[in-house]
Amino acid sequence: MTPPSSPPLTTPPGGAFTPEQKEYLAGFMAGVSASGLTPFVGLNSAGKISSSPSDATAVNLAAPAPEPAVHGTPLSDLCKEERWKYDEDPLDAWDRLLRHADGNQPPDAEHTYRFKTHGLFYVAPAQDSFMIRLRIPACEITSVQLHGLADLAHELGGGEAHITTRGNLQIREFKPRSIIEVLTRVQELGLTSRGAGADNIRNITASPDSGFAPDELLDVRPYAKALHHYILNHRDLYGLPRKFNVAFDNGGSMSVAADTNDIGFVAVRVTEHSLLNLKSGIPIAPAAGVYFRVQLGGITGHKDFARDTGLLIKPTGAVALAVAMIRVFAEHGNRTDRKKARLKYLLEKWGVEKFLAATEKKLAFPLTRLPLAACEPRRPVEKHSWLGARRQSQRGLNSLGLGIPVGRMSSRQMHALADLATNYGRGELRLTVWQNVLIPHLADAFVETVSRNARRLGFSTEASFATGGIIACTGNRGCKYAAADTKAHAVALLKHLDGRVPPGAPVNIHFTGCPHSCAQHYCGDIGFVGAKLADGSEGYHVVLGGGLDHEQGIAREIFRGVRASEVNPLVERILVTYEAKKNRGETFATWARRHSEKELQEFLSR
Repeated sequence: MTPPSSPPLTTPPGGAFTPEQKEYLAGFMAGVSASGLTPFVGLNSAGKISSSPSDATAVNLAAPAPEPAVHGTPLSDLCKEERWKYDEDPLDAWDRLLRHADGNQPPDAEHTYRFKTHGLFYVAPAQDSFMIRLRIPACEITSVQLHGLADLAHELGGGEAHITTRGNLQIREFKPRSIIEVLTRVQELGLTSRGAGADNIRNITASPDSGFAPDELLDVRPYAKALHHYILNHRDLYGLPRKFNVAFDNGGSMSVAADTNDIGFVAVRVTEHSLLNLKSGIPIAPAAGVYFRVQLGGITGHKDFARDTGLLIKPTGAVALAVAMIRVFAEHGNRTDRKKARLKYLLEKWGVEKFLAATEKKLAFPLTRLPLAACEPRRPVEKHSWLGARRQSQRGLNSLGLGIPVGRMSSRQMHALADLATNYGRGELRLTVWQNVLIPHLADAFVETVSRNARRLGFSTEASFATGGIIACTGNRGCKYAAADTKAHAVALLKHLDGRVPPGAPVNIHFTGCPHSCAQHYCGDIGFVGAKLADGSEGYHVVLGGGLDHEQGIAREIFRGVRASEVNPLVERILVTYEAKKNRGETFATWARRHSEKELQEFLSR
């Protein structure tokens, strides 16, 4: 019997309970739950309370609420990193950062992950300190900024900076007490580290000679920078299933390794002549002009390159397209298995056409497809073109590419480089994905002076056959995943090869410390991936025949477990054998690929 003090539980004409009825039901259900009685309670067809499950019109008011989900993935299925992001957005970690700085505290696993969204990496046990990774959009930095970063590295860090394979900078050895000062000083320089780590879009790269390359089709810096700033101002573009890379290629002869990115925008030219034989098969033929072709799915650590999608887009639509694709990835990428959480795996699961259809729903314009044959062929990329002096499109001006050994610069070298760019150029420098630097806008009369000063600083100014393309990841001196001291071994190889091998076609040599492949060892002519040997010493597995751009291909493993001490003589033997056995004009990649693994092992083994 209903207590006299309770409100009548017959539903009103509109079918909704009154506030008084809702309050009563809430108390009633709490009592039922505490008594251990059946949780079933509902209304029968007459609108009265019923506890009989046989009543077809009864409603189970105590049914559990649906489990919360992240883009359709239930919380219980999320990996731990996704659960941390759900509990609190890593972008809101400023108070956590303040507490760690005030206490000079190293972070636990959760905070180590959260702080990466701010570009701060706690790199223990390799180093008991933080590293900051910056964002340098379009790989363009000013002298003022480089001076400021040199001071930061000297005063709070380890006194040096490292150019990364995404054309930005990392500075190491900051103590926890310094992280707030580091972040604020970076921001005061007009730079940011926001989103430079964790599950975010990494530095947006652009061809390093954009804006002054004589053979470029398009200055792509405005589009790279526009995407950079769009990301910074839209929180939904953070917290992706995994990291995401985007590159803009100006269509010239200097590589930005666009085909290693999740999205690669490559400038192409469409002419009336190139369209002539295809117009009948194209529903809406584009006008002649310069466009971007879109490549998707590059992830060389997983042995795959970005592939042409057939999309042709006006440059003004590139940012909108990139953002739409990133949002589709955010909504549908894998959030339960981090090994399958890159765009490549969503494309494999869905197929490219389904992905493009989902992307198009987020756009205010239709997508245009055009056969690759309707575009002028892409200009071949020149290996090591980032080194040495090159004429600019502006009359009387030159750019000078400097080889920075394994991308490492001391504070003193950074200050000196900034001074060279200010005193002889326009106070501008470009970083490359090959861990080198360009100083543009040098008058003809200043090229030799700047070259001479750069050599005095310990940098090279000429494209060397074997040493111009040596790159290395951080290695085990600063990364807990690395199995070898890649930078030290790469520097030792640079010194060893000097004067020991004959001149020849350029060769790229990549050292990476672990299978994550930050230095993209699978893309090098010669690649090394760090490995701990059976006796605990450092060593490498060796791959040959990789390539990018027009030489695109995944290198094959030829040797396993090579001791670090054996790397130098092995590389020398490889290069001497290649020079002796290659056909006229044959590149290293072509030579390596036309031989079987067994043949290469026989050539190169003593």
